[in-house]
Formats: sequence, structure tokens, C-alpha cells
Amino acid sequence: MRSPDTPLRLGAALAVLVAIGALWGLGAPMVRFARLAGLGTFSVVLWQSAVGLVVLCFVQVLRGRFDLPRDPASLLLYAVVGLLGIVLPHLAGYWALGHIPAGVHALLTSLVPMFALALALGLRIERFRILRAFGLCLGAVAVALLVLPEQSLPASVPVAFVFVSALAPLCYALESAFVAHMSRAQAGALQALLGGSVVALLVMVPVTLVAGQPVLPQQFDAAILALILSGASGALAYAGYVALLRRAGSVFATQVAYLVTAWAMLWSVLILGERHSPWVWLALVLMFAGLFLVQPRPRLAPTVPPVA
Repeated sequence: MRSPDTPLRLGAALAVLVAIGALWGLGAPMVRFARLAGLGTFSVVLWQSAVGLVVLCFVQVLRGRFDLPRDPASLLLYAVVGLLGIVLPHLAGYWALGHIPAGVHALLTSLVPMFALALALGLRIERFRILRAFGLCLGAVAVALLVLPEQSLPASVPVAFVFVSALAPLCYALESAFVAHMSRAQAGALQALLGGSVVALLVMVPVTLVAGQPVLPQQFDAAILALILSGASGALAYAGYVALLRRAGSVFATQVAYLVTAWAMLWSVLILGERHSPWVWLALVLMFAGLFLVQPRPRLAPTVPPVA
């Protein structure tokens, strides 16, 4: 039997990487579809979180690691992941997806490494380097190309929701900074997401009730199916990403960021019929160039320490 830490062959690793990107990239188009069908933001966040929790429970049962560490640091980690990794970014992003194209939201979500670097520089965790700073500038230019040219977005799209959408990657970057530099939790990656999903549900049920939106779906239709697909694909993609980290190395696995954005824009075109202006495609090119410069260059290694 093959060890779970046995490195993958390049061809297999590339296939897994593309599949993870395709699964993760379904999220924004599916949520956009549900929002256009009239589902409220709070209900969407609640239901998608519930689906993700069920899928993660199934994955952890299969792995034989369903237990959740309950040390104080892990409990704090679950709260941070639940709030900064699920509730707040999803509320901002899914609200925005009722107003802006899914491809644009996916492009803005790519800002996570750039926000993370800006935070690290501000906290003096990272040293200033000219090339990485130039990457930040390219990201800023990419956002400017979305909001400044008159023909960049459809006339019916409120530009303000571009900035609402950008709150999602900011939350993810804050979560990432906490996990990387402050957390001393015993919980591993999947355990943290599972615990965070529980926290998200505990928060979203009363919040959804107060907002006057349905806590349970009133009918099973295409919009609900889209949410199920979105939640399940996201959870499975994350589980696959964690497995890929173990067997192909962090340098290789983190390249999925490019594929998630590319697939999300492709799914948006194929499923929703979105058509983006040349300004948006130019913003995508600049964003990818900025990501390439911003990402740190760790030493290449065939595997990384196992993550639970």
C-alpha cells in the first residue's frame, strides 16, 4: 500500500492540481447563480456553510480523524477561522455577488496574498523587497482597471460592490496572518476548517433569523442545488489541497491560486454567460503577474510535514 506521504508523480500531481482548481473555481459562479435567483445573502452563507460542514465531517470520518482538539489555542483557532475565514468574507463576497459578475469577484479574491504581504510589512513580520512591493503595485493597478475605465464593468454594476467584494480577501489575509504567526493550536488544517464551520453555523443561525431570512430552504430548486454544489466542491477542493500539500510540496500546491481564479472566470463564462471587457482580462494578467512577484520563494522540497 502506498504511504500517504509518498510524493506524487508530476503528471498525477498536475492532474490533481487542475481538478482542485476546477472544483474550487465553481464556488463564485454557483453562488452568483443562487443570488440572481433571489436567495438572500444570510441564507446563502448559512446553507453553504452547512453543506461544507457535512462534507468535511464525511472526509474526516474516512480519514479516521473526526476528533477535534479542545485546547484553548485550538478553540480560539476555530473562532478565528469561523469568523474571518467563513462568516465575514462570505457575507461580504456573497452580498457583492448579487451585484457584480462572478468572474470579477474571483479576480478580486486573488488579492489574498497581496493583502497578507501588506499586513506582514505593516507588522514588520516581512522585510521590504522591491520585487514583492512591485507585485503589490501591480495588484493595485489591476483593481484600478476594474473601477476606473467606464467600460470596464457593465453599466448596471455598482462600482462600490467591487470594494465590498475586496473585503473578502482582506478577511482571508487576516485569518492567514493569525494562523501563520499567532496560533499555537494543536488542530491541523482540516480540523481547523471543521471547527470553524461549526462556529460559522452557530453564528449564522441566529444572524439569519434576526435578518428575517429563511433558516431552512423553502423548496428544492436549481438555486439550492447550486449552493449544494458550491459548498461541497469547496470542501472537497480544500481537502484535496491539504492532501496535495503533503504529497507534492507547498511550492507546487500553492500554484492552485492561479487555477482557482482562471477556472472561476471560465465557469462564469460557460455557466452564466458572462462576457468580460478587455480591461478585466488585462486586470487578470496584471493580477497574476503581481501574485508571481508577491509569493515568497521557499526552498523546493518533495514533501512538507503532514497536516491533520
